Amino acid sequence: MGKEQGGIRHPELQRMRVTLTIGVIGLCATAYILGAWQGTSSSNINLSPAVYTRTQCDDDSDAAPRASSAASARPSGAPLDFQAHHQVVGFNESSLAPEKISACRLKYSEYTPCHDPRRARKFPKAMMQYRERHCPKKEDLFRCLIPAPPNYKNPFKWPQSRDFAWYDNIPHRELSIEKAVQNWIQVEGDRFRFPGGGTMFPHGADAYIDDISALIPLTDGNIRTALDTGCGVASWGAFLLKRDIITMSFAPRDSHEAQVQFALERGVPAMIGVMATDRIPYPARAFDMAHCSRCLIPWNKLDGMYLVEVDRVLRPGGYWILSGPPVHWKRHSKGWQRTEEDLKQEQDEIEDLAKRLCWKKVVEKDDLAIWQKPINHMECASSRKIEETPQICNSSDVDSAWYKKMETCISPLPDVKSEEEVAGGALEKWPERAFAVPPRITQGSLSGLTLEKFQEDNKLWAERVEYYKKLIPPLAKGRYRNVMDMDAGMGGFAAALMKYPLWVMNVVPAGSARDVLGVIYERGFIGTYHDWCEAFSTYPRTYDLIHADKVFSFYLDRCDMIYILLEMDRILRPEGTVIFRDTVEMLVKVQAITEGMRWKSQIMDHESGPFNPEKILVAVKTYWTAEPAQKQ
Repeated sequence: MGKEQGGIRHPELQRMRVTLTIGVIGLCATAYILGAWQGTSSSNINLSPAVYTRTQCDDDSDAAPRASSAASARPSGAPLDFQAHHQVVGFNESSLAPEKISACRLKYSEYTPCHDPRRARKFPKAMMQYRERHCPKKEDLFRCLIPAPPNYKNPFKWPQSRDFAWYDNIPHRELSIEKAVQNWIQVEGDRFRFPGGGTMFPHGADAYIDDISALIPLTDGNIRTALDTGCGVASWGAFLLKRDIITMSFAPRDSHEAQVQFALERGVPAMIGVMATDRIPYPARAFDMAHCSRCLIPWNKLDGMYLVEVDRVLRPGGYWILSGPPVHWKRHSKGWQRTEEDLKQEQDEIEDLAKRLCWKKVVEKDDLAIWQKPINHMECASSRKIEETPQICNSSDVDSAWYKKMETCISPLPDVKSEEEVAGGALEKWPERAFAVPPRITQGSLSGLTLEKFQEDNKLWAERVEYYKKLIPPLAKGRYRNVMDMDAGMGGFAAALMKYPLWVMNVVPAGSARDVLGVIYERGFIGTYHDWCEAFSTYPRTYDLIHADKVFSFYLDRCDMIYILLEMDRILRPEGTVIFRDTVEMLVKVQAITEGMRWKSQIMDHESGPFNPEKILVAVKTYWTAEPAQKQ
């Protein structure tokens, strides 16, 4: 009986199993088709970059489970919430509400907030104080976009830009008339041409540099960083570039209209600056060579304060080159409209001051005189008379140079053990210098910076730049010439860009935990100190690419982020690019503001992947100009 019953039930069980299997497969297939259909119908949602922002967070310990529960219960047709639910605190509240920012009037197209000629008139002319930085008060800050002039065009690409610029971009003929004999600049139809001339080199900067090279070695890699005081249109710096020497050129905003603007339009490093009462914004021992070609700086006056300042920023063993008054005064006295007695006295006083600085005169030939700073102060200190001036400063605060007054004492060099040792450490030749460990690190001058951290930083920025090239293909194709790094660290970003035809202005924010600008110079790059709560010392539309690594997190609680962004807009060229790195919450706020500034942007994943809380915002300033009908 048991066998008979078993024989009867076995086929029934098999049929039931088959039926159940078919039913389950059918249900799965139906669910899959419905799910695919719903996914297709919702795929047209425009995912805002704010998708990276976390949602539904509060302070309760069980907040996360509730948020998950709410998400699972959300109807399939309900829109996703991409809004930020974390407020960024610390910035002025006015920066939190996006606004459409209007354009300034055309007459402000060359506005330089901290070098405004109208504000400068309120300050004393003595010692050129009125040409120094004088920034507007908070209530006087412009809350508008500085317009490009009508018919503005993208500058010529390097190296063509060295010799040409569009007239519409800088519509000033003054220098072409005033300096016509000296070949600074010429107007040719719709463009300017830069023949390379200067006050003391009317036949061209290239030939002038060859004259210098015959007197001191310029091409063996020992001289990499140079300083040009009173630079004109920076032709000296422009033609040094092909000799692998990068020059920080500066000149005041004065009657020589827009000379620094012309320099930057050419793709040559330059800043608005002046020898006045404040130290120039560079660290001690920064430059291998300094230059003055009829720069009209009174080197022999004010207890030699300006030459003492050059000594501070000049590297041990560095050169100072002087051409123009009073050098070769017997030949030029009539042309300079000064008496021979006056010129001779000025040269004698400069010679005497250089000796008291322990400088050695290398050569004087024709219109050139060259001195060399000693490699250390061992002999200088031992042979110095007690009453001799200038004395060596007691303070070791030689790098500090942001709104710090110049001194009339000699900045002390680091101690050495022998007269042959280079104070502060010898540097490698260029280009090995770029990746050699800087002496400030090897000697432990900067707490927390080690050989290992330096090498890790170089590797990190090499990887990041490779990633940037994928995000911004023009980066590797010569699209960008003038680059600004708003918080440069040890200069790793600039080092990773070495092989491209560009240069980087490396900024170290004033008040940073570590003063690493000296490290950047020891690597053979240039830069400056700056506080981004104020305007930078440059003209509008002078940079092609700006890099901002956690800049807004650094300035949290310090100033209103909207004014930092307006300053970035001022110095960025139309169709220029900005790379921001920061927390996603901060970048969402930045993006909201820049949308009101006529920028286009997109938030991207970190190079390590989507799970890194730091993100990258790539923004492009759109092309627009002032209306031609507006009157200056």
